[in-house]
Amino acid sequence: MACGIILGLPSGRWQFAIGHRRAAHCHVLNTALLTDQEVSHLERTLELAERGRGRTSPNPVVGAVVVSADGEVIGEGYHHEYGAQHAERVAIESCSKDTTGGTIFVSLEPCAHTGKQPPCTDAIVEAGLARVVFASDDPTEKASGRGPGMMRDEGIEIVAAQGEIAAKARMINQPFRKHAKTGRPHVLFKSAQTLDGKVATSTGDSQWISSEASRELAHRFRAEADAIAVGIGTALADDPLLTVRGEGLPLDRQPTRVVFDSEARLPIDSALVTSAREVPLIVIASRAAPREALAPLEAAGVDVVVASGENESARVVSALNELGSREVQSLLLEGGPHLAGAFFEAGEVDWLTLFLAPMVLGGKQARSAVGGSGVEQVADAYRALRMQSDRIGDDLLITAWMREW
Repeated sequence: MACGIILGLPSGRWQFAIGHRRAAHCHVLNTALLTDQEVSHLERTLELAERGRGRTSPNPVVGAVVVSADGEVIGEGYHHEYGAQHAERVAIESCSKDTTGGTIFVSLEPCAHTGKQPPCTDAIVEAGLARVVFASDDPTEKASGRGPGMMRDEGIEIVAAQGEIAAKARMINQPFRKHAKTGRPHVLFKSAQTLDGKVATSTGDSQWISSEASRELAHRFRAEADAIAVGIGTALADDPLLTVRGEGLPLDRQPTRVVFDSEARLPIDSALVTSAREVPLIVIASRAAPREALAPLEAAGVDVVVASGENESARVVSALNELGSREVQSLLLEGGPHLAGAFFEAGEVDWLTLFLAPMVLGGKQARSAVGGSGVEQVADAYRALRMQSDRIGDDLLITAWMREW
């Protein structure tokens, strides 16, 4: 859904930087112009990468295309799931012709370290490829330019994309990038609102503001996230299960459920706690939570995290640090106004999606999407970098990008 800034050059050609990196530094040697066809190959790597969405975390989504020395596409692939072969190896192994002297286009710079899979740089060198064109850098400490530098030392030409295609490539891996840079998960805040900005009536009734089509899409958001978060108010009012449901969605991988519950009030017989041994559940408590309330939760299989901090926004940051240490890279925030306000005040909302329904609730006491103390001056408002709108059934889906990584 992201749109990049067009930085193309006249006559349909695009500017890229050729260079290599040592450690975390990039030394640009000169510039080169790539044809529209070559940019098209990079676009294809992004399309392929998206096929792994929701299955590769904590790895990024990556796609690759191999082009022979005479310009023919002879192989392509993507990273299917965490622990499986990386995109470069899948693409090389799929090749229908000799790869010697060819070019591999990759959505992310190839890795040079050994994890669950061997380095992709080794596969590229062994394939005899003469050129590597990648769309985005890898900001992790274990990568950060090592692969391109090593391949250049082997005599391979390295081309790092700039401009629109690079922006698009960074966008598809925002959770991976934020986690690499901060250690905290990327936060997507989801809300269903009326035309007058209400998420529930004064009595708390909210079912259903959004359309069935919107609710189906919301389950896709869940399927693509590492974790889903709500506040204790939502947990007590709705007794939700917070699992992925819906036809065509991967039900074998359920996201971790997270409940922000300062005083550990979540009932032991709730749907969340009774399913904690089947689907992971984390309760974020504060130091004010009594030990006698925490012990039964832990005995039921709940992972209890005691967040530090003198106020709610500080505890949000503490909780996100803890979630990040558990390799949670993407968090879908489904909580009510109170929790949403704490996240905004902590500066930890990266994207937001608003399902705007064609109805008006009215009422002074009807609830709005974001609580907290808010700002005193319009000039201090939380401003989006850009927005996009789409029709989903009878609703209007507004996506806003608050930050980019």
